Amino acid sequence: MRRRRFITLLGGAAVAWPLAARAQQPAMPVIGYLHVASPEPYAPMIAAFLQGLSEVGYVEGKNVKIEFRWAEGRLDRLAPMATELVGQQVAVLVAAGGDDPAVAAKAATRDTPTLFTIGGDPVRYGLVSNLSRPDGNITGVTFFTVTLGPKRLEILRELVPSAATIALLSNSDRDAKEIEDAARPLGQKIRVLRVGSEQEIDPAFRSLAQAPADALLIVSNPLFTNRREQIVALANFLRIPAVYSLREYVVSSA
Repeated sequence: MRRRRFITLLGGAAVAWPLAARAQQPAMPVIGYLHVASPEPYAPMIAAFLQGLSEVGYVEGKNVKIEFRWAEGRLDRLAPMATELVGQQVAVLVAAGGDDPAVAAKAATRDTPTLFTIGGDPVRYGLVSNLSRPDGNITGVTFFTVTLGPKRLEILRELVPSAATIALLSNSDRDAKEIEDAARPLGQKIRVLRVGSEQEIDPAFRSLAQAPADALLIVSNPLFTNRREQIVALANFLRIPAVYSLREYVVSSA
């Protein structure tokens, strides 16, 4: 009698365990989306992202949930945000807006499938070991816009051949060094205006007004793209020739 009761209880538990496990699963898969900037200027990109998902059968709120995290230009917020998303057991982690979100995502997990979009070399940033065969849990797309920095410097020198000093608006020591290395053999003087957040853009231009340069180069970075209208307006106010990384800056100046 006790044996039959034990088998009955065991059978009931066997049925209950999968049900309990399913109850712990989220109602629908969750995509974690990590971005370095603010959402408003990237509304067209988000719309394209949602459209791409819908084209493969995933509709937000219907059969997939998206958890957005926007660092609003605060690089120090990326690591805890990435860790938070991983802790929510997202099905996929998307790191958009440059190398900083991608590096934060890679540091946060070795298991969660992770996709990145960056402007530089993912091998150089330590995201993957090989372009043709990304290893581990991370892969993505690069536009190589950052690596065009020296070329933009060359164009700016052609546009303003008399420029003795070129100011460089940058929020990355690595990107600034790349421009400085390219300028050194040319004998071109570079003055770096280091900007670590959106709040530091105005002070950087105030310093440029106090100690003018002959031209301005803006590195390719989502922080600056996010504030492109502000940057273009300030550059125009100072009447300084400038080279930008994206056509959106030129559209903003029209």
